[in-house]
Amino acid sequence: MRDESLQFLQTLVNTPSPVGHEARGQRVWLDYAKQFADETYSDTYGNCVAVLNKGGGPRIMLAGHADEIAMAVNYIDDHGFLYVRRLGGVDPAITKAQRVVIHTRNGPVKGVVGNVAPHLSKLEKERKVPEIQDLFIDIGVNSKKEALKLVQIGDPITLANEFDLLRGDLVVARAFDNRAGTFAVIEALRLLTEQKGKLQAEVCAVSNIQEEVGLFGARQIAYSLKPDVALVVDVTHATDCPTVNKAMHGDIRIGHGPAITHGGCNHPEVIARIEQVAKKLKISLQHEAMSATSGTDTDAIFWTRGGIASGLISLPNRYMHSPVEVVSLKDLEQIPKLLAGFALSLKKGEEFKVKI
Repeated sequence: MRDESLQFLQTLVNTPSPVGHEARGQRVWLDYAKQFADETYSDTYGNCVAVLNKGGGPRIMLAGHADEIAMAVNYIDDHGFLYVRRLGGVDPAITKAQRVVIHTRNGPVKGVVGNVAPHLSKLEKERKVPEIQDLFIDIGVNSKKEALKLVQIGDPITLANEFDLLRGDLVVARAFDNRAGTFAVIEALRLLTEQKGKLQAEVCAVSNIQEEVGLFGARQIAYSLKPDVALVVDVTHATDCPTVNKAMHGDIRIGHGPAITHGGCNHPEVIARIEQVAKKLKISLQHEAMSATSGTDTDAIFWTRGGIASGLISLPNRYMHSPVEVVSLKDLEQIPKLLAGFALSLKKGEEFKVKI
């Protein structure tokens, strides 16, 4: 990966972007996007768009979601300990004993999620798995009054883990879900600027908000953009580690390329085109099946305005929704190439329709 792109990825992942409070991360994305776009803008709730070849056709939306799972201050007890509410799929069992940052209007406040030593608890049974209401955060104060001088109810909280190289092309961070997607769509725009003369489609790279709590940003921006076709980039569960049942969850491996999903919201002709482009570019693909939903923004986009032809491209991710998500830079690099190749394959007036 080129140095500038890797630095952007690291900055993007390290910038807190909790659900409903994505502005800081979106600013990083927009600042990077401006150099590759004819136009950039944000909407009412902070969905961000970078447009290339404005006025071309068909219009393709390349979308990833900016938000990360997080927590919010829900209650402060008399001794100044903070209790929390989930913002997305936080696992309380792995959140205990973590360092956190509370993002207040006056700046960041450090804290730790309390974890009482087992020999201080008189347990007659096995230790129970904690629930979200069991977690408490210590910010180093002695009273509710002191705490309220620093934080307020509703302030978002993220874990303090940041981007790091693990080994080889594997990297670790807390928020590849789904800063990897927003990285990929703007990197695709960067690649397309180098071949703009061959591009017929209008390309809208999108970094949308609030996926983790209901796919809300994707619904907003798909409705307003009115794309003819949409490619969604998200992460998927890598199942190449112990304890994962492949018969239940499929066989997806880090380092074996991006994954495409078949069925449901994934338009068969869009998926077929992705496969054609991947073959032409010699990009290895992995394959996933879905039942009712994909669990991604594709579910919201494909039924908007009577149906937008959509396809999901996923980055294999070990330990998703944890502070130690692991992905392959080689896998990630293939996705912008695939997106750009798809956009370049589009011809003026082209439509995707199921063959009956």
